[in-house]
Order: sequence, then structure tokens, then C-alpha cells
Amino acid sequence: MAKPPKKQEVRLTGPAQRDLSVVMEWTVKEFGARAAFRYDALIKQALKDIAADPERPGSMERPEIMIEGARTYHLSLSRRRVSRPGVKEPRHFLLYRLRGEGVIEVARILHDGRDLQRHLPEDYRRMEAGEE
Repeated sequence: MAKPPKKQEVRLTGPAQRDLSVVMEWTVKEFGARAAFRYDALIKQALKDIAADPERPGSMERPEIMIEGARTYHLSLSRRRVSRPGVKEPRHFLLYRLRGEGVIEVARILHDGRDLQRHLPEDYRRMEAGEE
């Protein structure tokens, strides 16, 4: 019998942690604490989903940002795995990449209306310019 793939460890970078705080504060302000609780549950489920399979269906390689291994995963793809009532129209995605054996680095949690190129973390930009 085949051994199931090992679940990856997910780490949020400083910018991703700040994004999470901003998203949660805005959600509480605009939609209330119950909605923020639901959105938080959705984000946690999306993080579990990419930990289980970083290349899961719906995730997208992002070669246009010229960062090896960069992918995005929209929160809407995890909606069905969150207990009800859920989030009707999630508007954020995760920007992440594999970092070493068994580690997924989530670089940003961005609104899907944002220009991805403009919101790359500094260390992604340095690597894009050829520095490491």
C-alpha cells in the first residue's frame, strides 16, 4: 500500500501575517465579528489545503513574476471544505512557494483585485533581480 504524501509545514512571512491582520480588521469593521470568524476559518482551511497538496487543483503557477516555484491559490477553492455557514464570495488569494524540504512559505494574502507584481515581498523582488 502506498504511503500518503507528507503534509507540508506552512509558514507565513511577515508581510503575510500583516495581510492577515489587515484582512481580519477590515472584515470585522465592514461585516462584523461573525463574518470575520467565517473568513478566518476559510483562510485556515486554504492553508491546510495547500499544506496537504501545494500543487492542488486550482492552484496556479505564476511564471510571469519570474520567481521559481511561485504559486497562487484562491480562497474560493476551499469554500466547500469549511463548515457552514461559509463565506459567499471570498476575494483573496495566497501567494506561496516551496522553501526547502517540507516547508511552504506564504508570502502574501492579497485581494484578488490587486496587481500581484506590485505587491511582491521584498525578498521576492531581490530574487527577481538576480540577487539572493
